[in-house]
Amino acid sequence: MVIETHPLEPFLPANAKMLFLGSFPPPKLRWSMDFFYPNWINDFWRIMGEIHFGDKSYFEIHGTKSFDKERIVCFCREAHLAFFDTARKVCRLHDNASDEFLDILEPTDVVELLTQIPRCQRVITTGGKASAELQHFWSETSGTMVRMPPVGSMTRVTLPAREVEWWRMPSSSRAYPLALAKKAALYRRLFEQE
Repeated sequence: MVIETHPLEPFLPANAKMLFLGSFPPPKLRWSMDFFYPNWINDFWRIMGEIHFGDKSYFEIHGTKSFDKERIVCFCREAHLAFFDTARKVCRLHDNASDEFLDILEPTDVVELLTQIPRCQRVITTGGKASAELQHFWSETSGTMVRMPPVGSMTRVTLPAREVEWWRMPSSSRAYPLALAKKAALYRRLFEQE
């Protein structure tokens, strides 16, 4: 059994208002940059490009199959976005990027992340595995069962130090059967209701 430790540090700008949580990065050979949502065939950065710039290719380095990390990091700082994942250590049961075959061995302490970004009032999960893991974490932390919001919606979660909104978004993976435009419409709600 090979245990993988998360290869990235949390990206937590001090002024962050939203924290995006996926499950865990894909195997490194699938990365097109050293940042969150690095897989070229994952549409997260295309969704952000479509929402904020009206151009799904905005964060791509044209003529390559990679994203522009510098442009992405600059955008995230300006838009007050933080990133990490719901797992710190996993065992990948198959050698692929599928959440279905991830065994989470060490979940992320999301409350600890939130203490580092005190202005953050919105936590967003980007897919089913991340949402299930966060629901379990919230329920254990709060001592009461936290309701899973429908995809594209939110629920309020009361933590020891504050209340946050938990938004459940569809996976940005192309394996999730929803057109990019429809995913972008759901993700856009995060920024319209800020």
